[in-house]
Amino acid sequence: METPVLPRTIMGFVLRSSGRHQIALALLAAGVFGLSSVPLELQRRIVNDAIKSGATEAIFWLAAAYAGVALLEQALKLALNLYRAWVSENAVRSLRRTLEDIEDEAGDNEAVGKHAAMAVAEAEPIGGFVGLAISEPLLQIGILISVIGYMSFLEPWTLALSAGFLLPQMLFVPIMQGAINRRAEARIRVLRQVSSDIVGSGVPADERIERVFQLNMGIYKLKYSMNLLMNFMHYGSVAVALGIGGWFAVQHRIEVGTVVAVVSGLGKLNDPWGDLVSWARELSVDSVKYRLFADAVARRGLATA
Repeated sequence: METPVLPRTIMGFVLRSSGRHQIALALLAAGVFGLSSVPLELQRRIVNDAIKSGATEAIFWLAAAYAGVALLEQALKLALNLYRAWVSENAVRSLRRTLEDIEDEAGDNEAVGKHAAMAVAEAEPIGGFVGLAISEPLLQIGILISVIGYMSFLEPWTLALSAGFLLPQMLFVPIMQGAINRRAEARIRVLRQVSSDIVGSGVPADERIERVFQLNMGIYKLKYSMNLLMNFMHYGSVAVALGIGGWFAVQHRIEVGTVVAVVSGLGKLNDPWGDLVSWARELSVDSVKYRLFADAVARRGLATA
């Protein structure tokens, strides 16, 4: 049997294993983010135009349009998520089949343990990332641009508000994520040793179990602290929008529907930004996992391209 070849980087593996599928996923993602600002405009029109004029028929038509757009958006998301799942599972299957070609030395308990850890624990997240690799950042960046552009078109001052929401996070998120990545790489190495201990003697070393615990808790502390800071930035931005928008509305400088659209828009910024950060986190961590995976495969007789 011809020996499989693993690309050197995780993005190389993404393109090798699912190149043409990534194009279809990107098109579905574009369809989703293309609809992201439409509900905001429909909300604004319902509050400002229809309710103010008392046009009952217009309210019903706009509400029906809102429901239709929401349904279409969710249907596209369903198709996107199911397609991503198929691409990811196909990549996991490919990695596990690659491992089947590794011939372990008889009686090499350490090798058998590492092989088991790679097949069970490491192939899953690496393959899972394949479905998200291109479509996820495209989707979330598209939503951010669409919503920020719409809010800035309504009220230029919301551009500064959006920058105040995003820019500080662009500073502290990479720093904290880097600390998470270092702990994640150390955790993978220790877990491989634990697997070797289990295969060899049936009992993992106490110090390695304790080390895994410490690394996991360090990851949790950093991860949830980062989430706390991100949520604080979101709610702070909403508070500013309510304060400034409410004051402008009282001064009759903007309409109430515009305030509603801006606050809703900030809500639609929080989710894609959080998802984008999660994608970057997965890219960093899974890149480390893939590098260790590919290195282990190369040392056991499979060449890397």
